[in-house]
Amino acid sequence: MKLLVFGKTGQVARELQRLAPDAIYLGRDEADLLNPAACAAAIAATDADAVINAAAWTAVDKAEAEEAAATVVNGDAPAAMAQAAAARGLPFLHISTDYVFNGQGTQAFMPDHPTEPLNAYGRSKLAGETGVRAAGGNPLILRTSWVVSAHGANFVKTMLRLGAGRETLNVVADQIGGPTPAAAIARTLITAAKAMIQGAQGGTHHFAGSPDTSWADFARAIMAEANLPCRIHDIPTADYPTPARRPLNSRLDCSALQAAFGIPRPDWRLGLAAIVKELTA
Repeated sequence: MKLLVFGKTGQVARELQRLAPDAIYLGRDEADLLNPAACAAAIAATDADAVINAAAWTAVDKAEAEEAAATVVNGDAPAAMAQAAAARGLPFLHISTDYVFNGQGTQAFMPDHPTEPLNAYGRSKLAGETGVRAAGGNPLILRTSWVVSAHGANFVKTMLRLGAGRETLNVVADQIGGPTPAAAIARTLITAAKAMIQGAQGGTHHFAGSPDTSWADFARAIMAEANLPCRIHDIPTADYPTPARRPLNSRLDCSALQAAFGIPRPDWRLGLAAIVKELTA
């Protein structure tokens, strides 16, 4: 299986490189997502068997001030990629987010639940989903949440950095979701790509770590795993204002993915142990 991957330095792209080192990885220099036509041209010229888009605008708060640019990267570029992949008859796998939902309630969101983004980032990602589906072909949209790894900027690395120098930290306790190791997302994409090359249908699926937890409880698990004495103090979202409104409910029902591809939800506690071990080795 030969893969063409958009993304080189992001969390999922870094993990894909570990699992599929022979794949072709396109960074911003080779295919800038602010230039959707260039992304489409790369697919038109490839001899790969499947295409994975592991690149995105992930700066949630920055998107509030730069929504037009975020929408090109998260909306127009994936749509152009999907069109080019469909024209070549190639499976196209695209990562999306729980932020396409309104974050209300306490039930896990099903893949077919109505979308209603709360912020510019969510709207840009929803635009990407819409464009990918409209392109036809055989795409897989994989919605995930709370991505963490030993790479880039993410919650685990932030907590370890802050926890090493403070006695206490205030962390939001009323946002609930599933932390998802980037390594598990990479494995899922490769498994799904292999199946789709053999004729499996893509569709819209959810993939998030288990069990669901709060940011505060996740922070406690991080401190415990790293043997840091920093204590976590629960606060409500209202006490931690950000430019972009965050969903309170990020729970995702992942049963359809397991039924279609045999991929269960990963235990984020095992993923966290591996991440902390890598960061502290």
